[in-house]
Amino acid sequence: MHPQRKKRLILILLVLLGVGVAVALALGALRQNINLFYTPTEIATGVAPLDARIRAGGMVVAGSVKRSTEGLDVTFDVSDGGEAITISYSGILPDLFREGQGIVALGRLNADRVLVADEVLAKHDEEYMPPEVAQALEQVEHMKVDGYTPPASN
Repeated sequence: MHPQRKKRLILILLVLLGVGVAVALALGALRQNINLFYTPTEIATGVAPLDARIRAGGMVVAGSVKRSTEGLDVTFDVSDGGEAITISYSGILPDLFREGQGIVALGRLNADRVLVADEVLAKHDEEYMPPEVAQALEQVEHMKVDGYTPPASN
């Protein structure tokens, strides 16, 4: 092989190796920051992974909000019209948080399938609903019309 061709080949291989490393690092960083959205039905049926940071949303079930008397701990149930899950949160809830309203919580599922949230977001006004929650509620309504019943949780 000609020495100049050999240098070009080495240069091209080094550039490809550098691009490969850059892509691998970028994908690794993105994978760590992804928060997938799961509906309460998906969480209750076991679709959502344990100990992974996820987003869950739905309507706060009336009468389910239980506040701790000694701190900022609160637990409440969220439903998508099919199943309900329990969310545990320690902190100050948004001003717009109340029963019967749509919320999205970010956190991790524990072994009891309770979402331990580190962030709770409430809807902005009477007309607003997070797109994921609206889709989930619409999907559950379509399932009810079609006669589908979600599988029972374990």
